Amino acid sequence: MPDTYVGAIDQGTTGTRFMVFDHAGQVVANAYEKHEQIYPEPGWVEHDPTEIWENTTTVVTRGLADAGLEASQLEAIGITNQRETTVVWDADTGRPVHNALVWQDRRTTDRVEELQAADKVEWIRGKTGLEADAYFSATKTEWILDNAEPLKLQSSRGGGLRERAEAGELLMGTIDSWLIYNLTGNHITDVTNASRTMLYDIRELEWDDELLAEFDVPESMVPEVRPSSDEEYYGYTDPDGFLGAEVPVAGALGDQQAAMFGQTCFDEGDAKNTYGTGSFYLMNTGTEAVESDHGLLTTIGFQLSDEPVRYALEGSIFVTGAAIEWLEDVDLINNAAQTAELARSVDSTDGVYMVPAFTGLGAPHWDGRARGTIVGMTRGTRKEHIVRATLEAIAYQTRDVAEAMEADSGVETTSLRVDGGAVKNDFLCQLQSDIIQTEIARPEVDETTALGSAYAAGLAVGYWDSVDDLRQNWQVDREFTPEMDAADADAMYDRWGDAVERSRNWATED
Repeated sequence: MPDTYVGAIDQGTTGTRFMVFDHAGQVVANAYEKHEQIYPEPGWVEHDPTEIWENTTTVVTRGLADAGLEASQLEAIGITNQRETTVVWDADTGRPVHNALVWQDRRTTDRVEELQAADKVEWIRGKTGLEADAYFSATKTEWILDNAEPLKLQSSRGGGLRERAEAGELLMGTIDSWLIYNLTGNHITDVTNASRTMLYDIRELEWDDELLAEFDVPESMVPEVRPSSDEEYYGYTDPDGFLGAEVPVAGALGDQQAAMFGQTCFDEGDAKNTYGTGSFYLMNTGTEAVESDHGLLTTIGFQLSDEPVRYALEGSIFVTGAAIEWLEDVDLINNAAQTAELARSVDSTDGVYMVPAFTGLGAPHWDGRARGTIVGMTRGTRKEHIVRATLEAIAYQTRDVAEAMEADSGVETTSLRVDGGAVKNDFLCQLQSDIIQTEIARPEVDETTALGSAYAAGLAVGYWDSVDDLRQNWQVDREFTPEMDAADADAMYDRWGDAVERSRNWATED
């Protein structure tokens, strides 16, 4: 009997990764492929769902081949995905009718403002735990049905997209649903992804008829909702398909919930922050959906088979790693690794603050019309100051969320588990510890998003017996403790608030 493993498809904002893990949670295969970022208009962001699926088959095949593994050695596949990004496809052909609208896309801001003007924000929050924002899937689906020019590659049947949706001819879903559909032929999502659509009641655990009506989304379009780790499985890969084997697809989690799961934040009060394109700070609140009074989201953290849902508080920061990408785009740096060297070369930012509100501000501000801002520059400002200010902005935004998290939960953060590409930067980790004045714990396996979805799938098929097995796998790579005086950190953070105010409500014209 050959050694067996669990595979994880990690479909992110900028690319798709396939990883294979062993019993100890160690990586035995890893392959990655970028996909195109499509910007039809300012503030609009799209992906090609077909390209994403093709890249998925590429990385799975390449990852297995590079590691010398057979698909039959996979006991299960888990999926994790960029959340909120929305695909609508033809139920007959399986072809998308339009590009996916990405979570960063702001084209439905006007619709959100209509909801605000109609005093529907609290009504939506009460059902979904979410802010009324263009970030979520509801307004994206509505926009596609009402406004999209259908792609020519769909079937040639007549009728507009809305009419076709009402006739039961179209399906919608987040990226996990799109991948599960293509892998198994089944239209399924998990509770964490459903909770990000602004169409799902997180307490009743069902698609909400009133919200479906508000956004004019026919119920026939939405997927079946299952636990994140599902002993009944979502389905099997086609033995005659690209894998050439029948492998159970048995787990799915939105990327931030997957990172929380991979960081083994299984107990109430456990918290993690993932530094990717954006940053997402989640705290496990147990079986209680804690309402936020400080601009955070109440969301579903995970659900194991035959167990109650575990909830989380979340602070969603839209731009962190993407701010470092912007530095590269405008030729201030050659690569992300250079940021630490440049930031260390100056003692401070010389009073410069950078607010990376390129796609608006998320938690706790929720201003879709905020825009990126650099303030405090003088004739002596150099690129080193701007680079350092960008790294500081990542730390300040995290403190914004950390303070809101403590105020809502009543739990003081003593240690924060971190993951994502940016935490390879020791300078940023130390800066983060200084700014929020708490311990930062970086794990050995920092691809915790993929690891979390592998854990969910592996638990479902019995590859791991219990979450206690997973806790034993978690190992610290390095801990960072505050070196800055608390009063100095507070003074720097106070001025950050002034910079944020200058970025707000900027994009007032469409």
